[in-house]
Amino acid sequence: MKLPRRQFLHLAASAVALPALARRASAQAYPSRSVRLIVGFNAGGGSDIVARLTGQGLAERLGKPFVVENRTGAGSNIATETVVNAPADGHTLLLTTTANAVNATLYDKLGFDFARDIMPVVGLLRAPNVMLVHPSVPAKTVPEFIAYARANPAKVNMGSGGNGGPVHMAGELFKMLAEVNLAHVPYRGESAALTDLLGGQVQVVFASIPSSIGYIAAGQLRPLAVTTTTRSATLPDIPPLVDFVPGYEMSTWYGLGAPKNTPAAIIERLNIETNTVLADPAFKAKLADLGGAMLGGSPSDLGSLISEETEKWAKVVRFAKITPI
Repeated sequence: MKLPRRQFLHLAASAVALPALARRASAQAYPSRSVRLIVGFNAGGGSDIVARLTGQGLAERLGKPFVVENRTGAGSNIATETVVNAPADGHTLLLTTTANAVNATLYDKLGFDFARDIMPVVGLLRAPNVMLVHPSVPAKTVPEFIAYARANPAKVNMGSGGNGGPVHMAGELFKMLAEVNLAHVPYRGESAALTDLLGGQVQVVFASIPSSIGYIAAGQLRPLAVTTTTRSATLPDIPPLVDFVPGYEMSTWYGLGAPKNTPAAIIERLNIETNTVLADPAFKAKLADLGGAMLGGSPSDLGSLISEETEKWAKVVRFAKITPI
């Protein structure tokens, strides 16, 4: 039977619209149960704080619990692999961090390709670290510290929370760009590195602001610079390192990721709802202690950040010949 042209065009248009309607219905029905938000680091740290506050905000908007699970180990690779192997239905998400960009080069063999197997959803926060020295160090400014380090090659100890972590990578980037030779001393966690900085066993640590702000306020440690290209609202009197070391920029950033093949409509809804959470003044106030700036934006914005960060840290890992252990 030959259909009249008008009826044929109507049916054709309906056929085209059906997939879009199905995608929209899928997004509106999401989430159908609680959502797991996988974090690769211990409870209580910056990653955990960001995840729990973001999860709380999304739960209020989407009407289902967002349950944070801390899957520690292998520099967050265990957490990432958990999400890579999860069903691609939006009910298992990953808190992506700077560590994911570093690990792409730091580890020779991974059971996944982060850029291929995790879909970017939205950026959350970008926070600076702070360059701290023990009061016994005869340097009040970054140029003075560089001169001191060059006069004492391999004799100035730089503490970190472990090989390949943000504190370590911030220091290695400084060593590379400032052309200084600092002796790296890795610890089992940032708090242990700060303990030895307080005791003078190490002379410099590129610490996170939440872990060190108390020591700075008490005058126990001397801040020389923040690692982002702009000043931090938490430490407004401390200059950015790039003012003294051209090209320097390091930040600990956080975002949301999902398994590849997660439906685009779900990614879009998560992106929109998360951007709404990030714009809430109350949410911003809760994260103020991290000293960072909200990111937000599109999935492609986070994808671009991950690509840029992966390329940058690959150069540092290779230059410093860093290994996971």
